[in-house]
Amino acid sequence: MMERKEYSLVVFDWDGTLIDSVPNIVTALAKAAESLGLPVLADEVYKGIIGLSLGEAITTLYPDLDEDRLVAYREAYRDFHLELEQQPSRPYPGVTQGLEFLKNTGIKMAVATGKRRAGLNRSMTANDYQSFFEASRTADDAHSKPHPMMLEQLLDEFHVTADQTLMVGDSGFDLAMAANAGIDSVGVTYGAQNKSNLKEYQPVHTVDSFDELIDWLGRH
Repeated sequence: MMERKEYSLVVFDWDGTLIDSVPNIVTALAKAAESLGLPVLADEVYKGIIGLSLGEAITTLYPDLDEDRLVAYREAYRDFHLELEQQPSRPYPGVTQGLEFLKNTGIKMAVATGKRRAGLNRSMTANDYQSFFEASRTADDAHSKPHPMMLEQLLDEFHVTADQTLMVGDSGFDLAMAANAGIDSVGVTYGAQNKSNLKEYQPVHTVDSFDELIDWLGRH
């Protein structure tokens, strides 16, 4: 049984962890592929790259694209995603209340996401979440997950150690990034990847809802 410990800093992934944006991401990836005459892949394949920066995601999905086609795919994806996000993706059940609870306990919170800075800012503003997070790292600020750079920067910024920090995410990239930084992780199963996939990365816990995460954190 894991030793009970207290965390000073909780770092959250964004898409698929806090915000129910996975359907829009998958749809935009598929539409971008179709618009360029590329094979449209299964939804589960598209879900499997959520968490990476966009460039890394595209080259993982379509490794044979030349630079021009890579740029065209990136632009098509962004256009389709922006169109879909005219009705912004909203938080999963319990997220707003859970973040309010954590903020009131004095736990520091941050975001580490594969989104670009502009995309994170749009989503954060649309959901009025700016006040919850004291810092964030995006694909514009650091190497793509699972490289630990985002978390290493946040540890420095908050002046905390790895063992005082927890990463919460819905993808193997999130959990692998945490492991690479020597940080505990919790996997959420309601986002892009299921429990069996997440457990391969040895999180300290997995949860099926945000309420369950808050309950677990309340005991740690």
